[in-house]
Amino acid sequence: MVWGALAIVYVVWGSTYLGIMIAIETMPPMLHGAMRFVTSALLLVGFLLATKRLAPFRMSLRQFGGAALVGLLLLTGGNGMVAVAEQHISSGLAALLVAAVPLWLVLLRVVARDRPAVLTLAGVLVGFVGVAALSLNGGGEQAGTTGIVVILLGSLSWSIGSFLSARVPMPANVWTASAVEMLAGGLGLAVAGLVTGERLDVAAVSGRSWAALAYLVLVGSLVGFTAYTWLLGNAPISLVSTYAYVNPVVAVLLGVLVLDEHVTTQIVLGGVVILIGVALVVSIERRSKSMSPVVEETGVAH
Repeated sequence: MVWGALAIVYVVWGSTYLGIMIAIETMPPMLHGAMRFVTSALLLVGFLLATKRLAPFRMSLRQFGGAALVGLLLLTGGNGMVAVAEQHISSGLAALLVAAVPLWLVLLRVVARDRPAVLTLAGVLVGFVGVAALSLNGGGEQAGTTGIVVILLGSLSWSIGSFLSARVPMPANVWTASAVEMLAGGLGLAVAGLVTGERLDVAAVSGRSWAALAYLVLVGSLVGFTAYTWLLGNAPISLVSTYAYVNPVVAVLLGVLVLDEHVTTQIVLGGVVILIGVALVVSIERRSKSMSPVVEETGVAH
């Protein structure tokens, strides 16, 4: 069961970049995210009410506010910017740049006057060399600078949300926390989309995009998160955290196979360097368990 759940997390979360790319073919990027996360939140709330009544929803105003803040950073700022960026860059390149999130988290710890191990900092340096290689000229793609900048800002927002999730009051029930995060993040995306002029023309949305949205809601957000949550209670964090450097590989392969995305030598080399840096950081940090609360939270937005 552990390997089955791990395979789900590997493939499902790696495939969300492809799902987003297909959904935004005929849907506005931020409004598509709003529909995805509000729907996921309502389904999760319905499940909790049906199985556990009102007990999971007992939380203080501060706990609700903490989860809402994390949801805005993870989903509105993080996942929303991924969708916006994928209008300009390939899903594979987006996934490789997002893979640098554990590196941003280490830098945030330094800012907070935590002292990561020397090897952890070495991994950060190696990883950001890969990020620089991919950011220059879009990794050899015909990619606009806008997409690169947006995806890096989104990764930073995701990292800040992940960093704060272990440091602000949160609902005691992890499912409730996730529901609040998705609801707040989805509503934030709706506001951002409408303010920036996005409009959803339902008649113009293709069946392919509707199918991708359904996949993101049911499989990406609910099945993937359920498998991940189960793994946290039944498998070593050292094994679970390997998703951080498997997901980008899956995303790149799916982009090539399904969307015929072009993978340049620069993307391959830059991606390998990023994954080496992330693997070094995760392997060092998981020994001390200092990143485990952060690792638990970084999967919610997939």
